[in-house]
Amino acid sequence: MATRTQARTAVVQMLYALDLGNDMSNQAKEYLEERKIKGQKAEFALNLFRGVLEHLEEIDDAIKNHLSKDWEFDRLDNVDKAILRLGVYEILFTDLPYQVAINESVEIAKLMSSENSTRFINGVLDRIAKDKN
Repeated sequence: MATRTQARTAVVQMLYALDLGNDMSNQAKEYLEERKIKGQKAEFALNLFRGVLEHLEEIDDAIKNHLSKDWEFDRLDNVDKAILRLGVYEILFTDLPYQVAINESVEIAKLMSSENSTRFINGVLDRIAKDKN
């Protein structure tokens, strides 16, 4: 049985694929089934995916506003961008404690990105969470 972290990882992968031009909106359920994410975990993942897409402009604006001066949004690695988008969505638009959202994002970054990315993602999400509160 899949965990919530595995469901979130699948959401990051779908967001990444979408960013590369794949139409994941129509393939999301099949994608989750292929990864053995079913039932409540699949619903959880689909809700996250749809939520990010629904609030994508606000999420991207939050990321842009919290990047260091020497970073441009368009220069972000696509995997890091997908992880940030999910993390920002969970911080700004769900009841999940921001510490959990940041931790989940960092754990996914450890699996899918570089060591430098984990620190970068942690810093951006922490600044967004502090601004929210």
